[in-house]
Amino acid sequence: MIEWYKEYKGLLFRLAYQLTGSIADAEDAVQEVFVKLHRVDADRITEPKAYLCKMVTNHCMDQLKSAQKRREQYVGPWLPEPLPLFAQDDYEGVIQQDLLSYAMLVLLERLSPTERIVFVLREALCFDYPVIAELTNKTEANCRKLMSRAKSKMGVSEEDLHNREWQDEAWIQQFILSLTKGQVDTVVSLLAEDVVILSDGGGKVSAALRPIRTRDFVSRFLFGIIRKYNLAGASLEVTTHNGECCIVFRENDRITSVYFLHVRNEKIQHIYIMRNPDKLVHLM
Repeated sequence: MIEWYKEYKGLLFRLAYQLTGSIADAEDAVQEVFVKLHRVDADRITEPKAYLCKMVTNHCMDQLKSAQKRREQYVGPWLPEPLPLFAQDDYEGVIQQDLLSYAMLVLLERLSPTERIVFVLREALCFDYPVIAELTNKTEANCRKLMSRAKSKMGVSEEDLHNREWQDEAWIQQFILSLTKGQVDTVVSLLAEDVVILSDGGGKVSAALRPIRTRDFVSRFLFGIIRKYNLAGASLEVTTHNGECCIVFRENDRITSVYFLHVRNEKIQHIYIMRNPDKLVHLM
C-alpha cells in the first residue's frame, strides 16, 4: 500500500484535480481511495494504476454531480481553483502540461461529469478507449462519442489541445508596463476583438458578476483595475500557476487576485480573474 501511495498519489491528485477543479476535493478523493484500499485484498489487484484511477473517477463522479447543483446557486461565474506552485513541482510530468493550463480547466467546466471523465482519461492520462470503457463502465463506441461531444462543447481541435500558445514572463511584464503607463493603443492591440473577462469573487469580494466583453470595455476595466490597485498601494508580480505565467496582486502581503491570460494567435482571448478568497488560500 505504501509503495502504491508513493508511486500513484501524484497521478491520482492531478486526475482528481482536473475532474473537479478543486484542490480540497482532489485531496479528499485521493485520501478516500487509499482508505478504501485497506478494505480490499491488494494481492488480487493485477493493474493497480487502472484500479486506482477507476476508484478516483467513481469518487469524483459523485463530487461532480453534487457540485453542479451548488454551482447553480453560485454568485457570478464559477472558475476552477488555481493550483499552487508547490503542487506542480511535487507532481511534475504526471499529466500532460497542456491540460494543466487554467484556460483548459475552464473549458472542462462546460462538460457533463461523464464527458469530463472521458476527456481527462483520454487527453491527460493517454488511456486507450478500451481502458476508458472499462473504467467508466461504458462501451468503447460510447466513449468515443462522449469524447467527440466533449471536444465540440469545448470548441477545441487536436491542434488546440497540443499546440497551445504560451506567453513568457517578459511578454506579460511588457503588457503590465503598457497598462501602468496608460498606453491605450498598445493594450488594445494585444486584445482579441472578442476578448472576454470572467471574474470569480464567490459573492465574498467585489467582482464582475457577468462576463466583460469587447476590447473597449475590457481595456477600460483593466486600466481601472490598475488605477485602483495603485491607489491602494498594492503590488503585483508575475509568477507560475497551473503551468503558465499569471499576474498576482497583493495587498498587505496577502494575495487578493490572480489573473490568467489565455492567448490565441498572439492576442489575449480570455482573462480569468480569481478573487474568491477561499480559492486563493492555497496560494498564500
